Amino acid sequence: MTDFLFWLHANYIKPQVDAAIRGPYACPLDTLHNELCEAQRRDLDKALEFTAIQAFLLGLRTGEGLATFR
Repeated sequence: MTDFLFWLHANYIKPQVDAAIRGPYACPLDTLHNELCEAQRRDLDKALEFTAIQAFLLGLRTGEGLATFR
């Protein structure tokens, strides 16, 4: 991934995800985070970072595809 995507995640995507209401996912995510050792927490954070960036990119591609059907 490009440096821009990492910057975008740190400055836009992550703050949006952190501010979102997690609803039914709050308890399982907190439990998982608390049960992991420090190295595993870093791995989980990297996996969540990757997933968030890919979801953002999917939204961009889907939006572009929807524009062609109008």
